[in-house]
This record gives sequence, structure tokens and C-alpha cells, in this order.
Amino acid sequence: QVQLVESGGGLVQAGGSLRLSCAASGRAASNYAMGWFRQATGKEREFVAAISGGGSSTYYADSVKGRFTISKDNAKNTTFLQMNSLKPEDTAVYYCTAAQIYRGFRYRPDYWGQGTQLTVSS
Repeated sequence: QVQLVESGGGLVQAGGSLRLSCAASGRAASNYAMGWFRQATGKEREFVAAISGGGSSTYYADSVKGRFTISKDNAKNTTFLQMNSLKPEDTAVYYCTAAQIYRGFRYRPDYWGQGTQLTVSS
């Protein structure tokens, strides 16, 4: 069992930057692949980014590629999502996830956090 707690959400102007953090706890939490999903009001939840357990492989949704960067600090069991050049359409609740297996574009979470709200104003 892995517990995930997100932080760092908030209100930012378009063009700005923000970094989300996800603290993982539980048995062998640092070995898990990690990912971020988001869900905007009235829309389906969508994949944002994923990173392998060791941090050497990453995969991004086309909508955030070149603007967002996922990384993880296994010593601190923390995963980050650095978000630059933010757009109003990035407004959503962002969820941290963990998976026992990293599958790149087929990433499928086993565990979910509670989510953190990001609002980008125009």
C-alpha cells in the first residue's frame, strides 16, 4: 500500500510557473513509477506525465510536452511536476499517482492521491 499526498497547487497567472509535489509513503514507495493526471470541471480525467521508478524514463501528454517536467527524488520519496508557460486550459485538479510497473504511454496507476487544485487565470 502506498499513500500519496499532493501539495503546491494554487492560483497563477497565464504564462507563469508552479511546481507540484507529491510525497509518497509506504512499503518500497521509492521503487514505484509515478505519474500525474488532471481533471478539469466537466471533463474526463486525463493523463499528464509519468516517470519510471528509477527516474530515467519519462512520458508526457502532447498537451504539456515542452512545458511540464516530471522528476522524482527517491531519497525523499517525492515526485515533482514543474509546470511552466501555464495556460488557462491547464486549470484542473491534479492527481499524483503511483504504479508498480512503468509502461510509458500505457501507464496505469495503482494508487491515487486526493488531488490539488491548479487555477490559471487569463
